[in-house]
Amino acid sequence: MNGKAHPRLELHNITKEFPGVLANDAVSFEIVPGEIHALLGENGAGKSTLVKMIYGIMDPDAGHMVWDGVPLNVSNPREARKLGIGMVFQHFSLFEALTVLENIALGMDGGLSSRALEAKVREVMATYGLMLDPSRIVSSLSVGERQRIEIVRALLLNPKLLIMDEPTSVLTPQEVEQLFGTLRQLASEGCSILYISHKLNEIKELCDNATILRNGKVVGECNPAEETSKSMAEKMIGGSLKGIAKGQTREVGDVRLTVKGLGLPKVGDFGTTLKDISFSVSQGEILGIAGVAGNGQNELLGVLSGEVRVRQGAIDLHGTAIGHMGPNRRRKAGLCCVPEERHGHAAVPDFSLSDNAVLTARHRQNLVQSGLVDGAAAAKFTDEIIERFDVKANGEGALAGSLSGGNLQKFIMGREILQVPEVLVVSQPTWG
Repeated sequence: MNGKAHPRLELHNITKEFPGVLANDAVSFEIVPGEIHALLGENGAGKSTLVKMIYGIMDPDAGHMVWDGVPLNVSNPREARKLGIGMVFQHFSLFEALTVLENIALGMDGGLSSRALEAKVREVMATYGLMLDPSRIVSSLSVGERQRIEIVRALLLNPKLLIMDEPTSVLTPQEVEQLFGTLRQLASEGCSILYISHKLNEIKELCDNATILRNGKVVGECNPAEETSKSMAEKMIGGSLKGIAKGQTREVGDVRLTVKGLGLPKVGDFGTTLKDISFSVSQGEILGIAGVAGNGQNELLGVLSGEVRVRQGAIDLHGTAIGHMGPNRRRKAGLCCVPEERHGHAAVPDFSLSDNAVLTARHRQNLVQSGLVDGAAAAKFTDEIIERFDVKANGEGALAGSLSGGNLQKFIMGREILQVPEVLVVSQPTWG
């Protein structure tokens, strides 16, 4: 990185306000060519709003931006892409029924033939080590594999600035190393990278500089290489950080969940077969399931949640065989679940938080009486989630899609935890 280079992007006093929320308050910073610049802040600090304005999804209420020395005014993402601004979103914009190549084609502004586009896609994948079969159906891919589609789609535009919003939140350590290699290669070629992440050890390893946001304001800048993860976290929250230690006194009780001889044939050409899986989880125990993406995690979650049914005796919940039960009956029996994908699976973006609470908690929290939703009870339960899990939202009537990724994840986790299940199954719970 050339520290004397003229800024590629400058932000001057960028301000954005929503009803009841000042998302960005006179934010200013700059990025130079070849720089990997971190944007740090807690959930709801205004990071996602800021990058959406750079990418043309929304307009600032005040302030201005400069791109390569020229005033920047982008009214939509297509204009941003023409200038060389690419973005990989925290929540992917993919059609699950289409192939990898078809999804990439939908995001391209040019008129390449299918054959020419596939050749270009394969070239970019080979150049940056992003291996993926262009003919695979997206629904068969893990979240990490889906992210590669978004990255390839952005790289096809030869971006001058690449915005990455929480890119490693669902990646394995091996996939993270691969991504970092790709980003370092891009930076060495002169591409500027604006990198949003909560994983401060990664910021320290990867980024050249960092701008820190708190409550929508810039509260500091730093060189991550000269900081510790703790010092950066304390700059983010504006106070000291207490250490977290694993409890030593937790007692393990009787067995609550037993999976015995579970098998499931693969679905489609790219599914994963589950073969003779057996394990048990006791009261008070936290059991982790690890593995490289695409090795059956999604299939196992579907079976445990009840979205995919198996033989009755394959899954036992505290003495009751539940393998044949669907999600609602399992919830009534005491098994709650948080799936990997927030939008459209764990929550409906166009529903209010209160309505989303009713979707999974209606039975265990008695939110439906005589077939009708008890609006007051739903609102009270939702307000409790917001308060106890520090969800930054404009009340129980706020749309789920209006929340930042991290705040929506806190809401979803709180919704399931406050139902006090006997067993809680969670997939990628720290995403965001």
